[in-house]
Amino acid sequence: MNPFARRPLELEGDERWFLVHTLPKSERRAEVHLRFQGFATYFPQINRTIRHARRFRNVQAPLFPRYMFLILDLSRDRWLSVRSTIGVSTLFTCEGRPTPIPAGVVEDLISYYDQTVESPDFGLARGQSVRVLSGPFAELIGTLDRLDAGGRTRVLLEIMSTVVPVTIHRQALCPAA
Repeated sequence: MNPFARRPLELEGDERWFLVHTLPKSERRAEVHLRFQGFATYFPQINRTIRHARRFRNVQAPLFPRYMFLILDLSRDRWLSVRSTIGVSTLFTCEGRPTPIPAGVVEDLISYYDQTVESPDFGLARGQSVRVLSGPFAELIGTLDRLDAGGRTRVLLEIMSTVVPVTIHRQALCPAA
């Protein structure tokens, strides 16, 4: 059996989902090493746009930083090895035994997020009244003037009785109520 092959994320028999806490920025490393040991993991990610040096870049980021889900059958699997896996900080336990996640929680996450989720897009349209959510213009309301495919927008904000065009990323906007 190929240890790097993805195992289906359906539970069989006495298997349950458990929560693993990873070391900072080591989620992918922990996932690879757990999979190499034969464990099935679920590490939900989201597409996020980050700005660095005045450039925007789309990256996949963890939905829950430092956490991932793991399938275990406590009567069959050697779960003590999870704690000493490279990239893993700890396996959540209670009184020395791993604590399962309530049934249906991870399954709902899997069906909803399907491994990768796009960041929210509110269906903005040119000429629409929008509210700025973050940045130096947070909570100001303006008119959406331009949208481009890269996620950048131009919003016309009224500042000190003057209309000022401001370039803002699409994720920092929502429709004004």
